[in-house]
Amino acid sequence: MPNLKELMQQESFFSPGHRMCAGCIAPVAVRQVALAVGGAPVVVANATGCLEVATTIFPYTAWRCGFIHNAFANAAATLSGVETAYRALKKQDKLDSEIKFIAFGGDGGTYDIGFQSLSGAVERGHRMLYICYDNGAYMNTGIQRSSATPLYADTTTSPAGRHSSGKSQWRKDLTAIMAAHNIPYAAQAAPSHFMDLMAKVQRALSVDGPSFINIMAPCPRGWRYDTRAGISLTRQAVETCYWPLYEVDHGSWKLSYRPRQKQPIEDWLRSQGRFRHLFVAGGEEEIKQLQERVDLEWARLLKKCGEAAA
Repeated sequence: MPNLKELMQQESFFSPGHRMCAGCIAPVAVRQVALAVGGAPVVVANATGCLEVATTIFPYTAWRCGFIHNAFANAAATLSGVETAYRALKKQDKLDSEIKFIAFGGDGGTYDIGFQSLSGAVERGHRMLYICYDNGAYMNTGIQRSSATPLYADTTTSPAGRHSSGKSQWRKDLTAIMAAHNIPYAAQAAPSHFMDLMAKVQRALSVDGPSFINIMAPCPRGWRYDTRAGISLTRQAVETCYWPLYEVDHGSWKLSYRPRQKQPIEDWLRSQGRFRHLFVAGGEEEIKQLQERVDLEWARLLKKCGEAAA
């Protein structure tokens, strides 16, 4: 577990003064990652998206480290090339510093458009950490649905209306997919549980090979919540087990947090405007289906982790 008092004394590679939206949790997640890294030299690759666009508005930048802006699809591929060059220079005794390599991408640039380059990079075994800040849609380009978008969420390309209840598919389980690549470390985290998140970042950076962390990062525009409620929403997601906290360390599944009293998914849904249509006449069946699927996924996770059934 990281020492929070010591970490707070270190300079972060991510500075305040960026231009992310009020209430956005992505920069909170990046700040926590930066605290976990501490003062170690870092090279960051950032896929095009909200985080990149709002933190590098010319002529300013919020990044105090080596930073590479990548296309939507190739953050992992770019960083794997940089990591390879670094190892080549180390072999030639042209570099002696230990550098950490971290890629950031939203769910659009990770689950979907960037998945091919991410899968290839981890299969090749590059020593790098890829972090997805998952806000559940293509928020930067107009709140279109992604494969991370929850079932029945209202987006501009899965609109709720007379003939639709929103997105009709369950979200992709990307953390499990990355674990299935047999990489040394994969984990799921939430900024509401920041000590757990930072411990996972430190563990991910310590392994010899690729690692992946999926972090829930609510978006006030797409999720339609009061800007003060972002962290509360991540906590609710964990307590309802919609977003369970776990890690897969060298193939061993381990639950990081188990709610004392699992909360109903309805509480989390009701806090977001993107599910407002479910709370009118006729939405009861959809809420029931969501709860049943959350319960099923939670039971499957408990089994993988060797935990007693709920």
